[in-house]
Amino acid sequence: MQDAFLHTAMERYGPAVYRLALCRLQNRADAEDVCQEVFLRLLRRGDPAWEAEHLKAWLLRTALQRCADVKRRWLRHPVLPLEEIAGQASEEDAEAGALWEAVAALPAPMRMTVHLYYAEGYRTEEIAAMMGCPAATVRTRLRRAREKLKGLLEGDAYGESLWEADGTCPDAGGT
Repeated sequence: MQDAFLHTAMERYGPAVYRLALCRLQNRADAEDVCQEVFLRLLRRGDPAWEAEHLKAWLLRTALQRCADVKRRWLRHPVLPLEEIAGQASEEDAEAGALWEAVAALPAPMRMTVHLYYAEGYRTEEIAAMMGCPAATVRTRLRRAREKLKGLLEGDAYGESLWEADGTCPDAGGT
């Protein structure tokens, strides 16, 4: 019975939900994702006794809320299509390549912290939650990674004097 209800709702209101999502997001893939998530929520909530207008209003309101979630995700974690990235090659890429090679030489906890912070755009609190450590530890790792990278990129012994051969800081127990 619930399958029939979902199938009927998708046939009747699916195009309207998709058009609304496409209009709001201007991206087919994201609009399809929103449409799918809206109907999955309907399946979980599933009340076949809804009146047609109530159901349509709920679907469209849910689609609008989900579109707002997608737009917030875009603001927090902007991405570029691969076609645009390929066209942006420049001399700065060589400098960036050297930087990311130096980042790759960092110990794993620092490397992951630097990547999440600079490449993915997460805040220190979010990184702390992902890595299961205090936010202060994340900030310390970022500071120490910057110091280490500065020494590595300038080519002097500054960075090496603070660090052991395995990349741990002698006074902090490798944090």
